[in-house]
Amino acid sequence: MTKIILVRHGQTEWNRIERFRGRADVPLNSTGLAQAEATGKKVAVTWQPAAIYSSPLSRATDTAKAIARQVEELQGVTLEVQAHAGLFDIDYGEWQGLTPDEARKRWPQAIDNWYNAPHLAVIPGGESLAELRQRGLAAVAQLAEQYAGQTIVLIGHTVINRVILLAILGLGNERFWKLKQDTCAINVFEAEGGDYILERMNDTCHLKDVSSMA
Repeated sequence: MTKIILVRHGQTEWNRIERFRGRADVPLNSTGLAQAEATGKKVAVTWQPAAIYSSPLSRATDTAKAIARQVEELQGVTLEVQAHAGLFDIDYGEWQGLTPDEARKRWPQAIDNWYNAPHLAVIPGGESLAELRQRGLAAVAQLAEQYAGQTIVLIGHTVINRVILLAILGLGNERFWKLKQDTCAINVFEAEGGDYILERMNDTCHLKDVSSMA
């Protein structure tokens, strides 16, 4: 059985003001950096990861590096952060960089679907939740098999994390907005033989001392 620690990256300015981020390489802000350090400490004192994988985007890799630093400092174990394309944020296509209100002016029906029927939403030039779910779950399954019997840390984004969690719970993408993924939230689940057991979700208790949380 593989234990998977699934983490969302720390806060960015585009989280704070709510813009569609997607593949835009938006860096962590000062709060996000503090959240990443706090998350690293929580991971390092609670688990003994064998590997750390991250979305290739810097807001995720910088969160992952903070976790790796804490694991090295507190456990004396050096782990290299490895980028995994399966953990990339959703491709928001032509919505990327826009606020929801800006996108609504051009694509009112698509935006309405995104917030009310996300499983039906067609993002112009972008990716569907079904496509995202397929690649996200494939990444989880591959890494769970590769590190069978060990603990691994995966750093993703709110959208990819939500669809992964929906998949392991056996819920459809229409439930997308029924899960929360706060910045630097920790989720924990076990994987074995293609089946999953969820232990915790959207845990942010380790961030209680970090001010200005998203």
